[in-house]
Amino acid sequence: MKAMLLTEPSKLRITEFETPMPSAGELLVRVRACGICGSDVHGFNGSSGRRIPPLIMGHEAAGVVERVGAGVERLPEGDRVTFDSMISCGRCSFCRGGTTNLCDNRRILGVSCDDYRQHGAFAEYVVVPEHIVYRIPDDLSFEHAAMVEPVSVAVHAIHRTPVRLGSTAVVIGCGMIGLLCVQSLRAAGCSSIVAVDLDSTRRDRAIAAGANEALDPSSQSVAGTVIERTEGRGVDVAVEAVGASEPIKTAIESVRKGGSVTLIGNISPSVELPLQSVVTREIQLIGTCASNGDYPGCLRLMASKAIDVEPMITASVPLEEGPVWFDRLHSGEAGLMKIILQP
Repeated sequence: MKAMLLTEPSKLRITEFETPMPSAGELLVRVRACGICGSDVHGFNGSSGRRIPPLIMGHEAAGVVERVGAGVERLPEGDRVTFDSMISCGRCSFCRGGTTNLCDNRRILGVSCDDYRQHGAFAEYVVVPEHIVYRIPDDLSFEHAAMVEPVSVAVHAIHRTPVRLGSTAVVIGCGMIGLLCVQSLRAAGCSSIVAVDLDSTRRDRAIAAGANEALDPSSQSVAGTVIERTEGRGVDVAVEAVGASEPIKTAIESVRKGGSVTLIGNISPSVELPLQSVVTREIQLIGTCASNGDYPGCLRLMASKAIDVEPMITASVPLEEGPVWFDRLHSGEAGLMKIILQP
């Protein structure tokens, strides 16, 4: 099969690779669309330690069931499907308790680290276990279905956030996940959403995604403006999608007493925390990781356009163009968001 292989740090090559075959309980999926994730872009130069060559990366994908292994009955050949980026074991206490995203033995598609190597979906075919595969609604394209993984990250985060009908919110960081959080908060019933980002294009996109207002933290006090807009009270919830000390501090300062801050971003392994503000105002800090059984609901939200991913797709291109687009994304070229590769 044709595949895009990471042969050494920062080096991608289109090559022929042995087509995998499904074992019992597995499916062979012919990949029709696979998105380039930010974690792939950040990791393919070797800096994360989670993309050790040789590796086929890619975990945001959709396609068609090509062949099924023994015991697979739910999804026949020819079904249009997508699949979770994480392979959970189904045996550990977290899996048995219904929190598969915290699985002790989880493996991520397209990741190679000290513990395991799991080839991903920047290829014509990929093998995945049946229990992480979901059928795609008929009116959802492969390109849109491939976006369900980042959508599920945002939806899971908002599921964990105590949002009620009429809640007010701040979203800090308007990259892909932040923009999807804006849409998810709106779908969950938020009456007012303030978006925050240094980049003017991202702020414009946040308004288009459903934010009422977009603030530039380099030119104004975000917390001060939010407090003023809420008559001295603060918003009910904040979602932080950066993962650095200053944005987290801003999120905490922007919520009311008893409010909640949901932490999605994790670009920094540790951050400074305004502890007294959290303790004396009883602020709830909520960590959120990946998703947990959110795909079916996300696919319905996407099919109904309650969450619209089309504006976030910059280009859909053949797999052969993947190395060039990786270089463009890694260089930080302005205006780029999601690139979908078509094997």
